[in-house]
Amino acid sequence: MPRGTGRARRRLTAALAATAAWSACMAGPAPSAMAQDVQAKQWYLDAMQAEEMWQVSTGKGITVAVIDSGVNPDTPSLRGQVLKGWDATEADGDENDDYTGHGTTMAELIAGTGDGGGLKGLAPDAEIIPYRISDTEFQNDHHVNAHDSEDAIRAAADSDAQIISMSVSSDFALDEEREAAKYALSKGKLFFAAVGNGGAAANAVQYPAAYLEVVGVSSADRTGKVAKTSQHGDYVDLASPGTNVPDWCDSTFQSYCDSGGTSAATAIASASAALVWSAHPDWTANQVLRVLFDTAGRDWADDKVSTYLGHGLIRPSMNLLKHKGDPGAPDVSPLTLGKTGAAGSTASPAPSGSSSSSAAPSASASGSSQPQEDKSGDDPVVAGSSEPEDSGSSIGLIACAVVVVVVLGGAVLSFLRRRRGTV
Repeated sequence: MPRGTGRARRRLTAALAATAAWSACMAGPAPSAMAQDVQAKQWYLDAMQAEEMWQVSTGKGITVAVIDSGVNPDTPSLRGQVLKGWDATEADGDENDDYTGHGTTMAELIAGTGDGGGLKGLAPDAEIIPYRISDTEFQNDHHVNAHDSEDAIRAAADSDAQIISMSVSSDFALDEEREAAKYALSKGKLFFAAVGNGGAAANAVQYPAAYLEVVGVSSADRTGKVAKTSQHGDYVDLASPGTNVPDWCDSTFQSYCDSGGTSAATAIASASAALVWSAHPDWTANQVLRVLFDTAGRDWADDKVSTYLGHGLIRPSMNLLKHKGDPGAPDVSPLTLGKTGAAGSTASPAPSGSSSSSAAPSASASGSSQPQEDKSGDDPVVAGSSEPEDSGSSIGLIACAVVVVVVLGGAVLSFLRRRRGTV
């Protein structure tokens, strides 16, 4: 259930132990050599019952704005999937010049066709609008637009995209970026952002995930555990598969590496929303998100929210295959509990194959002129379950597993950078 207006998380006290894995139902290897190396490592596709969901929805008619390092539209898995976007950096190149390979990976995880043995997207008939922004290294080497993040969010809000996916984070809250997130909500967009991979270290609050209008996504592994590196706090809204997910090694696009984290989790959560929205084209962003919250895997009271799992582990199959989830009011945000207005109450999917005529920013007005308090808090708690839910499905993603676990501790490399970095 949504948080109250005070946005204070209620304490959860359950300590957890693992007894089963999502990977228990893993299928055999993919046919080609590259697919065997890459697609077979996409363990969450079987865990989330992707093949069964694709009989109901493939994300057709839904467009996702990917705000990242750029998206290369010429990888075998993305050919024909990428629409015209915008380069918010205003540096050399354009939105199709991915300077790290990160943004292209996110796009493939959302809408990749899997052709050529590349990554298979969870919503393979969705389309991508790329928006390029800078990270610290790019800023050091180029003269860039200092407001690229907020400009990209506003441009995405004015585009044909229904969903915004941003696997990039910063330690710093910016009023302009916060207002851009409010604007996206007012325009009826569903905005997902990564909570960061510094959970085993400083665990600093990350933005834009911590803005109230944004869905903060944490990362879970194939055993059903929240990743040790996944950041936690009052701003986590959902958990999604993300650990040990392949990604492009670099901007040469020659090979995939094993990586993952909250970046991949955010892309997979965005794709999950695309599947649900495509199946219910008359729903608004509010209704899609409310159903994702309502059907998330958890074993605690609906009026409580975990600082590690948020509302729980994302499970679009519960709606698509079992018809569960109450969409509720079309014009009330599950995040703010406030009315989203006329713009936020309608968000019909654009026709498949359409181009974005408004990918670059316009002079639209922002939302409220006063900064709103973010979702961050100082009372992290552990939450989870050792009991299966009454539907017979796992509280995690997989249909044949029986429990969910949250394990904290350990230390691994954080991918956050000095100002803004991919996560």
